[in-house]
Amino acid sequence: MTDKHELRARMRAQRKHLAALDPGAAHSVAGYAGDLPGDVIHAVYCPIGSELDPTPLAQRLAHDGHELCLPVVIALDEPMIFRRWSPGDPLEPDAAGVPAPLPLAETLVPDLILTPLLAFDATGGRLGQGGGHYDRTFAALPDATRIGLAYDGQRVGLLALEPHDVRLHGVLTEVGYTPARGPSGREV
Repeated sequence: MTDKHELRARMRAQRKHLAALDPGAAHSVAGYAGDLPGDVIHAVYCPIGSELDPTPLAQRLAHDGHELCLPVVIALDEPMIFRRWSPGDPLEPDAAGVPAPLPLAETLVPDLILTPLLAFDATGGRLGQGGGHYDRTFAALPDATRIGLAYDGQRVGLLALEPHDVRLHGVLTEVGYTPARGPSGREV
């Protein structure tokens, strides 16, 4: 487990460095909105720290007619739920302290879930913050398309995944969308 803690620390520093190097990356990502797979309801997130800010992408998706929602942590050891959200709607901290839509907002089931991450690999492996919120949610919503949102410099070699880790279908970075490839080289 120490290796995972060390990798998280190293990748947090890397992400912070990448964010400082390319403050316009979030706007570059928004230019690839049309490359995202998925249907109508897209889950975005409120960025914490140096996570790539999905706000410009969310604005583009809303403009293109997609319904948006944000994750909400109701209980720390349960899958997240998603509540309808539009850019500018009021937010309040959820059980994890992350800004989330108010309880009166409609609960939705997203077709596509955009997730922040610390590191990713070509096979859809994702290194998150370690709380397990997204893995529990992905397991509870297996039909949702899972897309990481990251800086291209967060790409690493093959990540060591644990049995509870759920692979992504692809990753969107400032240089475009890349589908995940399984061991056979086929898209996940």
